[in-house]
Amino acid sequence: MSIVPQPTISVPSAIPTRATLLKTLSSSHSLAHFKQVHAHVLRSTHLPHHSLLLKLLLSSPSLPYSLSIFSHLPNPHPSLSTPFLRHLSRSSKPHFAFFVYQRLRNEGIPIDRFALPPLLKAAARVGGLAEGKEIHGFGFKLGFDSDPFVQTGLMGMYIGCRRILEARLVFDKMSYRDIVAWSIMIDGYCQSELFDDALELFEEMKCADVEADKFVLSSILSACGRAGNLDYGKAIHDYIIQNGLEVDAHIRCALVTMYASCGCMDMAQQLYDQMTPKNMVVSTAMISGYSRHGRVMDARLIFDQMVEKDLVCWSAMISCYAESDQPQEALRLFKELQILGIRPDQVTMLSVISACAHLGVLDKAKWIHVYADKNGFGGALPINNALIDMYAKCGSLERARDVFEKMTRKNVISWTSMINAFAMHGDANNALSFFQKMKEANVEPNRVTFVGVLYACSHSGLVEEGRKIFAAMINEHKITPTHEHYGCMVDLFGRANLLREAVEIVETMPFAPNVVIWGSLMAACRIHGETELGEFAAKRLLELEPDHHGALVLLSNIYAKERKWQDVGDLRQLMKERGISKERGCSRIELDNEVHEFLVADRNHKQADEIYKKLDEVVSRLKLGGYAPNTNSVLVDLEEEEKKEVVLWHSEKLALCYGLINGAKDSCIRIVKNLRVCEDCHTFMKLVSKVYGKEIVVRDRTRFHHYRDGVCSCGDYW
Repeated sequence: MSIVPQPTISVPSAIPTRATLLKTLSSSHSLAHFKQVHAHVLRSTHLPHHSLLLKLLLSSPSLPYSLSIFSHLPNPHPSLSTPFLRHLSRSSKPHFAFFVYQRLRNEGIPIDRFALPPLLKAAARVGGLAEGKEIHGFGFKLGFDSDPFVQTGLMGMYIGCRRILEARLVFDKMSYRDIVAWSIMIDGYCQSELFDDALELFEEMKCADVEADKFVLSSILSACGRAGNLDYGKAIHDYIIQNGLEVDAHIRCALVTMYASCGCMDMAQQLYDQMTPKNMVVSTAMISGYSRHGRVMDARLIFDQMVEKDLVCWSAMISCYAESDQPQEALRLFKELQILGIRPDQVTMLSVISACAHLGVLDKAKWIHVYADKNGFGGALPINNALIDMYAKCGSLERARDVFEKMTRKNVISWTSMINAFAMHGDANNALSFFQKMKEANVEPNRVTFVGVLYACSHSGLVEEGRKIFAAMINEHKITPTHEHYGCMVDLFGRANLLREAVEIVETMPFAPNVVIWGSLMAACRIHGETELGEFAAKRLLELEPDHHGALVLLSNIYAKERKWQDVGDLRQLMKERGISKERGCSRIELDNEVHEFLVADRNHKQADEIYKKLDEVVSRLKLGGYAPNTNSVLVDLEEEEKKEVVLWHSEKLALCYGLINGAKDSCIRIVKNLRVCEDCHTFMKLVSKVYGKEIVVRDRTRFHHYRDGVCSCGDYW
């Protein structure tokens, strides 16, 4: 065992000089050695010199030991207590400052005005509102509350304790406001997400002829970015240029972040390119900006060019992939993060869980759940809420419910996630049962909860229950319906073929129907063959969103059903000119920790020949049971035999056949599809589940289908 040599006092036989002791204190890094020096100080003189006492208080490697030294000082002068308070307020244990304050108050030892700012800083850091108010009252009694430094400290304390109104009262009473006071108040509004108040105060500051510094400008630009106020952000940029203010790295970073947050990526990129060097904060802002607008390649380019990357940057890039329909890339990047030995935080984990949910692959979901538990995230409420959603989207209601039942604490998001889980699986009875249990547990449902419950009613045909819940939301829970709630009601009536009532909802809404409302009505018309009303809804939708591919495809399909091939051709030419294409069907299946993707008529898979051979075998066996391909969903001008081939080559059928070839005999086949399952595939899956004795779970764009013994959980209502 090696012993680290400690500094020694050079002349042990003589009494060390004050200079020697000060030097030795400065070089003491262990508590044991510090105590030895302290003993020398006590022996060297009956009353140590002020400089030695102060050095003892400020140099100790142990804050509790410093506090012990202070507690034994008789009647400490403010020249000792005030620097010590300042030291404690900046330390890792700012609450120790209150012990010093209490001793000074209890023993009637003088406290000067310079002691109050560090005490207020300590209160701000620990959120000690009671202590802060006590110090405020004490300062008022001594007449210190009019001191600008004390007033600035009071503002910081109230802001730190989330009492922005009290901070503003102090600010308004100030007889003189320097740039620091303005900066603290503006930043306080930004911290409280009161961005309009921050911008208004900045205007007052300009009227008071106070010149903004880089800290105020950075706060204002941050407010503009977080509020999405691009016009004001541009005005601040102009203000900086017109007033000849120095655009240092700090300001340039704030400008890039503001433009990126507001979605003005061209300007953000232009300013970013001018920065040398580029720091991690601004690079991460660029990644997040590109991510919000689906520009994944641009985000990855920034990410790859970064010399250094911190966890925030990795999390931003993982989130970018997770939110941009590239969940596998998100998981690959997370693997890289693990290889580098960087420990994820809760934000990273939430993005990874979201990616697993989007991918819909149960084995990956199980793995990330185990990882979260092993790495200490299992007890976090947001993580558990995300796990419920993940398991539900990966087809395992049982595991979602197991996570929910084991949670020691549940909030409205927990209950809502579970209700949504039942809804997407078509289990309306449990969705309504949990909704009732939620109210019995005195958890108040919110707007999102009601969207989930109404969705459950809609996808199970529970019209009367849906009516009652919608009325209760308004009358009992005092929640004003949004477009989403009205969309659920249009969907509820539309699916139940109550199209007159669906139209009545659209006509009596207190605001103009949006894309979601017209889309719900349009989808209902497609299901029930109401071509005239469907055409009307599609055209209204296109007025709001001219490039909406779903509406254009529906119109094309309506014209195709009516054999208006000229109109079909015109629409498809229009879509071609605008670069709009119908979303291609894509299905995913995971086997042996590998995800396999299939497109319509896909022949790129390495086992393509086996898959199509298996498909022929399956079709032959199903035909013996009376199966005939339903070509109604093929709305192109083809011969009937060609239509049969097209419908048999749908991506989910190919994924199913791959699962039949490679899956274990008793395993469940799980498929995730990006579009709604067509009628023929729905019938096909039911028959396969019966003939081959397989459980098949398919997640399509809107819900889950659980096929067992020739029956689907949706009851053929989807």
